[in-house]
Amino acid sequence: MTRVAEALRDAARLLEAVSTSPRLDAELLMAHAFGASRSDMLLRHARDTVPARFEMLLGERLTGKPVSQITGEHEFYGLSMKVTPDVLTPRPDTETLIETAITAFDGRAPSRVLDCGTGTGALLLAALSVWPEAQGIGIERSPAALAVARENADRTGMTGRATMQAGDWTQTDWLDGLGRFDLVLSNPPYVETTDPDLAPDVREHEPAEALFAGDDGLDDYRIVVPALPELLAPGGIAIIEIGSRQANAVLAIGENSGLCGTMYRDLASNPRALLFRAGGTGFS
Repeated sequence: MTRVAEALRDAARLLEAVSTSPRLDAELLMAHAFGASRSDMLLRHARDTVPARFEMLLGERLTGKPVSQITGEHEFYGLSMKVTPDVLTPRPDTETLIETAITAFDGRAPSRVLDCGTGTGALLLAALSVWPEAQGIGIERSPAALAVARENADRTGMTGRATMQAGDWTQTDWLDGLGRFDLVLSNPPYVETTDPDLAPDVREHEPAEALFAGDDGLDDYRIVVPALPELLAPGGIAIIEIGSRQANAVLAIGENSGLCGTMYRDLASNPRALLFRAGGTGFS
């Protein structure tokens, strides 16, 4: 019988054809087959016989289906998020927004947090996990994604603090009733519709409406960023995710909207987040 350690080596070699992280993918699928965490699988099951369902899970991944959609979950900032084909899988790079917020508040805490285009709810829920006294709203235009966000609020124990509600910034009344916030977060669609660098598993398996934003990838920034002065409380900040080549263009949109912006890089040193504050106020 094939043992886990051997199966992981073989699976990683096969997955090199479809994944940039073949060993990690193999380990996550094996852990799911055991119904265990990855660390527990590595510590306790390395010499065990491979569960029968692992072959099926591996086969799904070899078709290009993302690991998160196979397992139905993904970790973000230490929180386990439910993932379905209706939402983007939260990326480690997006954690840059949370780290940037922590640095900006410098020991202080926001009272109200808004997540524009919340998807899984990951950004809002991560922020609320950092600041346990804060309350937040996540707006989402996709009913299916909104259902996932609400389930994630429940599974993280934050239903009482996180309100996930319908909201569509392409509608003229999308700001009505939201109020003002100490922290606004957003990871809007920003992929160019003709981007040749987009990974096939992303293009083919994740929701297009959460990815693409026109020929230059800036369509949603042109709506969300000019609305920030109306959303920010005095001294508040907004942190927006960007594509690695979009910093200057989005900073210009912010400047034309009366905002001061600063760019932050992710762990790979790529431009990843823009911090905006209104009229020179807020946190530096």
